[in-house]
Amino acid sequence: MDTGRICADLVRIRSENPPGNTADAIEYIRTFLDSLGIRSIITLNAGGKCNLVTTGDEGKLLLCGHVDVVPAMADGWTHPPFSGLEQDGYVWGRGATDMKGGCAALLTACAAIIEKGTNLPATLAFVCDEETGGEQGIRHLLARKLIAPGDCIIAEPTPTRHPCIGQKGLCRLEIKFSGTPGHGSLYPIVGVSAVMEAAELLSYVKSLRDHEYPVDQNLREIITRSSEVFAREFNISGGSEILQRLMFNPGIIAGGEKANIIAQHCDLALEMRVPWGCRIHDLLAGIRAHAPHGTIISETVHDPSLTDPKCTLVTTVTSEVKKVYGGEVFPIVQWAASDARHLRLAGFNVIEYGPGELSTLHAVNERIAIASMEKASAIYQRIMQEYARRE
Repeated sequence: MDTGRICADLVRIRSENPPGNTADAIEYIRTFLDSLGIRSIITLNAGGKCNLVTTGDEGKLLLCGHVDVVPAMADGWTHPPFSGLEQDGYVWGRGATDMKGGCAALLTACAAIIEKGTNLPATLAFVCDEETGGEQGIRHLLARKLIAPGDCIIAEPTPTRHPCIGQKGLCRLEIKFSGTPGHGSLYPIVGVSAVMEAAELLSYVKSLRDHEYPVDQNLREIITRSSEVFAREFNISGGSEILQRLMFNPGIIAGGEKANIIAQHCDLALEMRVPWGCRIHDLLAGIRAHAPHGTIISETVHDPSLTDPKCTLVTTVTSEVKKVYGGEVFPIVQWAASDARHLRLAGFNVIEYGPGELSTLHAVNERIAIASMEKASAIYQRIMQEYARRE
């Protein structure tokens, strides 16, 4: 099977999120699986947000990928972002790395297993809506009990020798501040400025980056090694701080009515990435205490998550990666979020491992090496064969 061609086909099928219509991408995958004799069901939500799950008694391994991608403007691209061009050993285009290349590798791995006359020892799930929180995607499948807890591999892009077993937590807030208006010439003696109330909260949140949160020695070692990988992959310093400290971003702030009026209104959209050892309950309590004129009108929170590095899933994946790539192979944790957090909360052991050019993720000139997809496909085959042998 031509992994590069399948990836290119998927890149050409537009599935930006928003708006999140994945109907055509899911239909492509359904047709491919049907040609292999693998049956599936499709769930359809509003706006064409489709998911696919294979049916039958496929064992305790779940192979998962998302087919929605972040939007792309054409400006700055060497090749049009939805061209799916195969050139110089790469497939070019939005979603090639995140993560249609991983989906292509999963599909060709399954085709290779079927061609060997072996029953597929896994359930497949291809979902929408990962890029905007998963409510219509993996969370929809979990709510409808279309997938059962077990071991799960998500084909998200990772460093070639370092599967990911954990992610920092997430705390995303929308806060509305109310002030007491008055003539701007009298502030701060008179009135309460909603803008300054938001600024003072951000000053407090910034101070939280100085806090160090306690974790056990085993996790500390994983974080330390992950930081080194992170620094090397992205060529940046401060990797240990990114994983161990609270990171925050005031993505949107808008307020005030006029330069000479003490601001009566201010809205703040704040996102924080929460390290292991930081309790989100305590984090929210501190924010409320430092925002006496603010009201949280929306909150999305997810605790940091981690799969046991000694479990069968992790040891199997790392072993098979080492057999293909050689060298030192060990699992890492990461700073971002994915569908893994929802699956872990539902009782799954989850590991992320997949092909991709991490430096191009969500960036202009996103692309993926065809050779890396082929090796990922070989690794998925080996993992499935190992699960089949055990069953």
